[in-house]
Amino acid sequence: MAKRTKKGTAKAHRFGGSWTTAKLDVLANYLKRYTTVLKDQPFVTGYIDAFAGTGYRDARRDEDDSAASQGSLAFPDLAEQEPQELLDGSARLALKTEPRFDRYVFIDRSAGRCAELNQLKTEFPDLAKDIQIRTGEANVEIRDICSKDWSSHRAVLFLDPYGMQVEWTTIEAIAATKAIDLWLLFPLGIGVNRLLTKSGEIPASWRRRLDLLLGTDDWYEEFYSVERTPTLFGDEEHLVKATTETIGRYFNARLESIFPAVAPHPRVLLNSANNPLYLFCFAAGNTNGAPIALRIANHLLTKGV
Repeated sequence: MAKRTKKGTAKAHRFGGSWTTAKLDVLANYLKRYTTVLKDQPFVTGYIDAFAGTGYRDARRDEDDSAASQGSLAFPDLAEQEPQELLDGSARLALKTEPRFDRYVFIDRSAGRCAELNQLKTEFPDLAKDIQIRTGEANVEIRDICSKDWSSHRAVLFLDPYGMQVEWTTIEAIAATKAIDLWLLFPLGIGVNRLLTKSGEIPASWRRRLDLLLGTDDWYEEFYSVERTPTLFGDEEHLVKATTETIGRYFNARLESIFPAVAPHPRVLLNSANNPLYLFCFAAGNTNGAPIALRIANHLLTKGV
């Protein structure tokens, strides 16, 4: 696919490394199987993308996006070196899914990126009337969508934030619909782990961010423990910070507390240095549909696509 060089258009999203391809391969395969299962069911089906960007992705993260969300290249390990070609982002993958969804909702807080998303209506004219572009903050827009009557609707929602933007109250709203399957990238290494200082002294603003993300303040007791080492002069106490594995298990357990079913083995997405960046999690929204949804998600997460 040729690069888009049209002057005045928003830049494509740039993400880093093969972990991006891995998550989108899983998502694309799930969407196809999801619509296949539901094609003869009496539901209006939808796809919701809360950080839809431009509809395209690039091999490296866009510096403008990174600076706006985390500070100028605050996480340089995201900037993997790959060929600079435009590839399908999650929005375009959803629009290419066959059987098709009945409705598509793409959300981004950037007016420029939403303008790019609007061009998808031209690229996919048969779907244009069913594509809704919403400019706004993801948590606000998702909670508004979830507040509607979902009894005759089913959907897949993809939450792929730039960092720690997603709030637990938003995830609770998604679960409360009992109709939305959630794919979520949890900021394991690039977010939570970096806010957990070795000393255990965490600034108030960081604590607040973690409280919003995790929906509770009991995470401190879960993520820190005191170890005692016997010495000639008595026991010495050491504060031990949780591993990324412990953090991941904790968050997955939080999902299990509000969803009918959650994939027990979310995929850890690594950078080229083999460091964990995100945890790719799945939660099924509807009790009746949960067994087959979980079976498909588990296969994609553990055995590949």
